[in-house]
Amino acid sequence: MKRLLGEDAGWAWLFLLPSVLGIAVFNLLPVLGSFWLSLTRWNLLGTPRFVGLANYADLFADSRFYQVMGQTFGFVGLTVVLDVALGLALAVALNRKLKGRGLLRTAYFLPYITSMVAIAIVWGWLFDPRFGALNVALKALGLAPVYWLSDLRWAMPAIVLVTVWKGLGYTMMLFLAGLQAIPGHYEEAAMLDGASAMQRFFRITLPLLSPTVFLVTTVSLINAFQAFDAVYMLTGGGPMNQTNVIVYWLYQNAFTYFNMGKASAIAYVLFAVILAITLVQWGLRKRWVVYE
Repeated sequence: MKRLLGEDAGWAWLFLLPSVLGIAVFNLLPVLGSFWLSLTRWNLLGTPRFVGLANYADLFADSRFYQVMGQTFGFVGLTVVLDVALGLALAVALNRKLKGRGLLRTAYFLPYITSMVAIAIVWGWLFDPRFGALNVALKALGLAPVYWLSDLRWAMPAIVLVTVWKGLGYTMMLFLAGLQAIPGHYEEAAMLDGASAMQRFFRITLPLLSPTVFLVTTVSLINAFQAFDAVYMLTGGGPMNQTNVIVYWLYQNAFTYFNMGKASAIAYVLFAVILAITLVQWGLRKRWVVYE
């Protein structure tokens, strides 16, 4: 602090100025601008009209808001559980000495860096009710075909499946980094004491991996709440609005219904929900996260 107030302060602020300006122009101003829009009625034409908290009142009085939020929480819960469980299982499997291990890690990570447009095209073929590979497999087993993206029961699980598949490689890499940071002498000592593989995993590896589990859970939860591209590309919120999630509904309000005020209010409600859940996670971390 003394250095910032001393003779070097000018140089420090000069070097920081490009970053500060970038944050102010591309982050701070849009945040403040969207909050202002949430207090107005604006259809992208003309002048925004100040209406105070009317957009928030309309939002909480809209039955579709509760339907979309319920579907969003269901989507987030299922996605986070599968992402964390499968990512951890995959990381444990690929942390062992295995032939072609590097190739397998690369193969699992590729979907994460692949465009969602390409992924949606591929999964659209796989989900095709007549010629898709999934229904061909079901037919070979003697089962009836499933209309994956147009059936009310299967559309949301299909979106969850694509979302988890795309993000699984990133989760796996985080868990791999966490596993390789655990000192080997803990497991060696447990082996000398006669502990089984399951005992070593649940009583040593998993507690020491808990900071990574906490990080992955938090990141996965925030990403799931912001899901948009899979819904946009595969179902457009259908059938009968059953796969509509909060960010896609925000997009519809902004660029389909041209209600920028309500769309901005949805954004701030989503921010409040994510902040509240993250704070609860942060408060509960001391009960189960073990720091070595």
